[in-house]
Amino acid sequence: MTTEPFIRPYRPADRAALGDICVRTAHEGGDASHLYPDPELLPTIFAYPYVDFAPDFAFVLDDGAGSAVGYVLGVPDTTAFAGRFRAEWLPRVTDRYPPLTGAAGTPAEEMTGLLHTPERMVRDELTDFPAHLHIDLLPAWQGRGYGRALMSTLLEALHRHGVRAVHLCMARANTPARAFYDRLGFRLLPVDDPGPVWYLGRPTKPEENSGGDVENPWAAPSPV
Repeated sequence: MTTEPFIRPYRPADRAALGDICVRTAHEGGDASHLYPDPELLPTIFAYPYVDFAPDFAFVLDDGAGSAVGYVLGVPDTTAFAGRFRAEWLPRVTDRYPPLTGAAGTPAEEMTGLLHTPERMVRDELTDFPAHLHIDLLPAWQGRGYGRALMSTLLEALHRHGVRAVHLCMARANTPARAFYDRLGFRLLPVDDPGPVWYLGRPTKPEENSGGDVENPWAAPSPV
């Protein structure tokens, strides 16, 4: 087995690692475990439904020993994904995370509110960017080119699927992430009343990236 890190498709055995990565990178790029007593809440919103409903667009950075240390997750059709989230995902998780009965008073309650409003993902201003994504890397693996390679892998998969453009939503406070996305050719999208977040988008076709092609030197060896 290779000892070098490489990118490969998500496997069901990666599920626990995805949950851990999601939590450890959720607070402006850093550890959010102190904010969310239930470690399954964030991945229930931002990771697990993606690998369940769109596994062909889920990729991980393997550390070379079989462990996922980063991921990129996407869906080609945000509107369809939001519909499945409402119809199929929420019934699976509502017993554990019931809807709020009042105003949110804690970060966990705010996230529970997001869980129960998947329609928030569908905005008219994003119609020309139908796909969306989430990308996260553990801190020790950041700043080494792996995020660029993960993004390249997903963009290529979306482009092959016939999706022309993709968007993402990010916290404005996470300034290092904004710099990363800018380097990859993502541009700010005009969205009414976005709150404390930015919406960024770009074409999936590499040569349409004004910042240059997104290369992928860490593609998975063949066979994986």
